[in-house]
Amino acid sequence: VQLQAYGGGLVQTGGSLRLSCAASEPTFSTYAMGWFRQAPGKEREFVASISWSGGSTYYGDSVKGRFTISRDNAKNMVYLQMYSLKPEDTAVYYCAADPGGWGSPASNAYDYWGQGTQVTVSS
Repeated sequence: VQLQAYGGGLVQTGGSLRLSCAASEPTFSTYAMGWFRQAPGKEREFVASISWSGGSTYYGDSVKGRFTISRDNAKNMVYLQMYSLKPEDTAVYYCAADPGGWGSPASNAYDYWGQGTQVTVSS
């Protein structure tokens, strides 16, 4: 499956952005999906994940209460709504797919990755 993430950009501290990830195949609806991010010089970090049905969601500690992950299986889309953005949220954000998974926070659980979209939060 091919994934395309988009929606990044430049936003001021406290602002909001919604990232989107489009999947190329209907089998997307059976995959757990995750968002990860990587800032320059840092390791890839788990942001959020969602089960195939959307019934379960998981968040990294640094984004809990500020970010919301959701999906629309009819449209083969997953979203990351980000509120109250901080400069430390600046990173390239990646969406990833885990066939048959539950939404693990471990990046090595995901078989397919999108190309990433840059989010920059100015102070």
